[in-house]
Amino acid sequence: MNNQSNDRRDRRIAVLIDADNVSDKYIKAIIDEVSNHGTPTYKRIYGDWTKPQLGPWKSVLLNHSITPIQQYSYTSGKNATDAALIIDAMDILYSGNVDGFCIVSSDSDFTKLAARLREAGMFVLGMGEKKTPTPFIAACELFKYLEILMAPISHETKTEQATSQEFKAGMVSKEALIDAIRSIISEISDEDGWAFLGELGSTLNRRYPDFDTRNYGFSKLTPLVSSFKQFEIQSRKTSNSNVNLKYIRNREQLQVEQATKSTPPNKRSGSKQRNKAKKN
Repeated sequence: MNNQSNDRRDRRIAVLIDADNVSDKYIKAIIDEVSNHGTPTYKRIYGDWTKPQLGPWKSVLLNHSITPIQQYSYTSGKNATDAALIIDAMDILYSGNVDGFCIVSSDSDFTKLAARLREAGMFVLGMGEKKTPTPFIAACELFKYLEILMAPISHETKTEQATSQEFKAGMVSKEALIDAIRSIISEISDEDGWAFLGELGSTLNRRYPDFDTRNYGFSKLTPLVSSFKQFEIQSRKTSNSNVNLKYIRNREQLQVEQATKSTPPNKRSGSKQRNKAKKN
């Protein structure tokens, strides 16, 4: 686990922001989230800075050391900003100076770019509002909703209150998430039905790029899964007494074990004999 943490901290990420599709109010949340996944190196934002609607961005760029890239809209109806961002992304890719990219936009025009960067072995983190089209989300390795990053976490001390109305169309629902967790546990668990919680989280991210515990009002995976009564969580100490690893299993497994323990041995053996007699 320490190696994974170090790898994430050492990851160099190019942050490329589409100013035409993102509000300046998200900037702190964007930079903070990128820092959770690596070190932001290139920080560039693209737009036609002669347009008055981009004015609010100008006051926050210096505070976050973001370089504005001027791109004039030479032709009406053509998005020159997108083209400039894509060209820069490919130049940065071939420079070999980064390990990943963060593309901040709610525009599906960057779907092909995200797919191409991943083909090159790059880590690709996408960020956008809930209106972001599903193809762009699916093309990223991870995708974070800007509204979620801005929202306070308040459900951990309450009953889980997320409703289907809070979700973006395409975002995995609570019911679908429970089914997915149950299925993953069955696939990766040991003989006793226990699965490592960290592996469960990694598998969920691979299946659903936009999976984030904050989508459901929780900051961590453990309290989110604990809010679902279908699962049992166990904490185990490692050889390093300061480290506890969490394991999870379906409660159906616990119910089977309890039923087996509550059945007297003679009845279990009698049941086996009757089953043999039926087969004969």
